[in-house]
Amino acid sequence: MPTKSPKTADWASEFRATLTLAWPLVVAQLAGIALSATDVIMMGWLGANNLAAGSLANSIFFTLFLGGVGLVTATAPLFAQAIGARQNRSIRKIIRQGFWLAAAFSILATPLVLQLGPVFRLLGQDPQVISLAETYLSSAVWMLFPGFGIVIFRSLLAARGDSKVILWVTVGGIFINALANYGLMFGNFGLPRLEMLGAGITTSLVNLIMFGILLAFVVFNSRYRRYYILVRPFKPDWPRFRQLLFIGAPISLTIMSEVGLFGAASILMGLLGTDELAAHAIALQLAAIAFMVPLGISQATTVRVGIAYGAKSPLGVGIAGWTSMGLGTVFMVLPLAIFLLFPAFLVTLFLDPTNPNNLEVLALAASFLAVAAAFQLVDGAQILMVAALRGLSDTKIPMFLALFGYWIVGMGTAYLFGFLLEWRGIGIWIGLASGLAFVAIVLTVRFAMREKLSLL
Repeated sequence: MPTKSPKTADWASEFRATLTLAWPLVVAQLAGIALSATDVIMMGWLGANNLAAGSLANSIFFTLFLGGVGLVTATAPLFAQAIGARQNRSIRKIIRQGFWLAAAFSILATPLVLQLGPVFRLLGQDPQVISLAETYLSSAVWMLFPGFGIVIFRSLLAARGDSKVILWVTVGGIFINALANYGLMFGNFGLPRLEMLGAGITTSLVNLIMFGILLAFVVFNSRYRRYYILVRPFKPDWPRFRQLLFIGAPISLTIMSEVGLFGAASILMGLLGTDELAAHAIALQLAAIAFMVPLGISQATTVRVGIAYGAKSPLGVGIAGWTSMGLGTVFMVLPLAIFLLFPAFLVTLFLDPTNPNNLEVLALAASFLAVAAAFQLVDGAQILMVAALRGLSDTKIPMFLALFGYWIVGMGTAYLFGFLLEWRGIGIWIGLASGLAFVAIVLTVRFAMREKLSLL
């Protein structure tokens, strides 16, 4: 379909719409990472073994959870496309089958999570740490289904432009999580001291409460009541279910492969030594915080591109995608500058610089941040372009491109520079940046060629 040239007003209107939708999602992502940070801090208050147990448990549990998140994220482009095409009846069908998919994944994943103890023992982990990790997982595993439900409702609310609701529910979750952890982990407020069991209960409870609030909002709010989301929830719709699975499975594999890349990088760092691994953890935590900005914008990107696609507007698709790319790039310049200008200050937020034992770790972490600065631009670009393509329901080919970029280009370069050329930790970080840069470039080219590739 031929497209006309966009006007300045089109770009300005799209910029305002994207920014209005994106900023609450960005803050919600930052609030979400603050929520998980609260758990880490409070586990640390219990002791080093408890902190290690939480880290060990989440090394696999969180990866599985993100796999499920990837599956139900397929609802996001479909909601946006249905709204753009004014197909209100499709909304209820998408929600219903989204929950079917969430339930199926939860049923499959729950017994796996409850049997992770033997896996940890096979990996040679400390028996006491394993015991604590199993205790935590025995109660945390029940957050799976409500956690996936939150993602489905978040997708619907974002598609309708109600991203502020997501923000306030997430911020509320931080306070509930902190209070419940303080009570159940440490025996305050007249509650029993359950330590790691209490931490897991809190995780499940907070997700259930947030899910309940979003469910009530969608059921009783006048804007959403017409979707009748609770009508015949057990009615199958196999074509829609397969559509969600077809779109969501590549998203799931893409997310898990990226998480796996960073997990593998941590293993490589551990081969170099404890100082390199600790420095890597610091730099990666700072990069993860900065990544919340393009991640939040990317959720708005899928919605805006999906709405234009559903409305059969090739011009709108292009404006939405490139506007998000420009907005994300501008935002990522800020952490880039901060990482370059203040690396020493940033790393001392994690370790005491007056302790001589920390000096080597601090120096390494500061050097990693120099590479992490450039890392910001390509990491932001690749998540924004994959989100734009998701808005077109294009997930399969991007998955293969991402797998090749992460594991062949990224991990291959990390091993080459880190070990064969003996650049050590810096070489591994160059590998991470190279893999993400490759994915960013090929996905940007794919989006630019969307009409020639018949994606519209």
